[in-house]
Order: sequence, then C-alpha cells, then structure tokens
Amino acid sequence: MGSPLSPVVANLFMEKFEETLLSTAPLKPTIWYRHVDDTFVLWRHGRKNLDIFLDHLNKQHTDIQFTMEVEQNHQLAFLDVLVSRLSNRLNHKVYRKATHTDRYLHKLSNHHPSQKPEIIKTLP
Repeated sequence: MGSPLSPVVANLFMEKFEETLLSTAPLKPTIWYRHVDDTFVLWRHGRKNLDIFLDHLNKQHTDIQFTMEVEQNHQLAFLDVLVSRLSNRLNHKVYRKATHTDRYLHKLSNHHPSQKPEIIKTLP
C-alpha cells in the first residue's frame, strides 16, 4: 500500500463491498462491526445458517475471502478485547494471548531515548 491514499481507498471499497454483500444476504447479522480487516458479527440464526452466510460472503469477490472464529465457552477474542456473552448482554475485558509475557522495552535496548519514558506513561 505505497500511497498515503491507499488505506482510504481500501476503506471506501470495503464499505461499498459490505453494503452489497449484506444487502444481498438472505439472513443478516444482528451486529456487523469492521476494523480494517477484522469483522465482529453477532449472529442469531443458528450455526447451519452461519455457515451458509460465510459461503455467501466468500462468493462475492474472488480476492476477498472471509474466515471465522466462533465463540467458545461464551467467549471470543476480538483484537485485544475478550468479549463474553452473559445471558442477553455482552461483557468485555482486555485480552492477552497465551504468549503474552508482560515484558516491555529493556532499558538497554536500542530504541530512541524518547520512546522509553512514553512506555512508562502508558502503564496503569
């Protein structure tokens, strides 16, 4: 994406693409949120219909293919958020991958000196 306009053009394309694919879908999601190339969907039509919907999405454009992760134990990690389903509402908290070590920059690392105090400012 060499040009500074590339992300803007990509986002405009995806907005039009989403509008088309959602308007032609036989069943629609309750919620559809997209951040760059990640989409969070709330689906209330059953697992079989979800697979049909995924197939519909992947037939819209040969170069754009969707994959999906389904909640497990009423939880789903989306970006850095762990979304939990509690009866009829959603809850969230910070998600850390299993490989997360809580390590930040070492004081002797070869980063610009101005970056090191800024990391400390971001900690709770």
